[in-house]
Amino acid sequence: MKNLYVAISVLALSASAAWADPAEGRWSTQPDDNGNTGVVTISMCGNTLCGVLGQPRDASGNPMESENTGRRIVWDMEPRGSGQYRGGRIWAPDRDQEYRATMDLAGDRLTVSGCFLVICREQVWTRID
Repeated sequence: MKNLYVAISVLALSASAAWADPAEGRWSTQPDDNGNTGVVTISMCGNTLCGVLGQPRDASGNPMESENTGRRIVWDMEPRGSGQYRGGRIWAPDRDQEYRATMDLAGDRLTVSGCFLVICREQVWTRID
């Protein structure tokens, strides 16, 4: 009986890893308007993806203090298949602005686009792990 529980546990753990969304992971952002970059950790939040800002870095690449570390900056991204994510929101720390957002995944590159009224921005984030 003990072997059955172990087998079920191993199967459950491997199945959850197999069902992980391809966009989950840590992503390095492009420099913002101030030249700063950050690491965003994307994970599942219910049925959608969300992202939290990790260690920000200044224009020289040095770690910097920020009140935004640990803040959720991506939320409600709905996986649509073929590497497309729609219906989400993103907050840009450099402009303190929230945008309607989409993400498009191609290999280790995540194109993140956001629009507020008619003003749109786009960045390409690179997978760290």
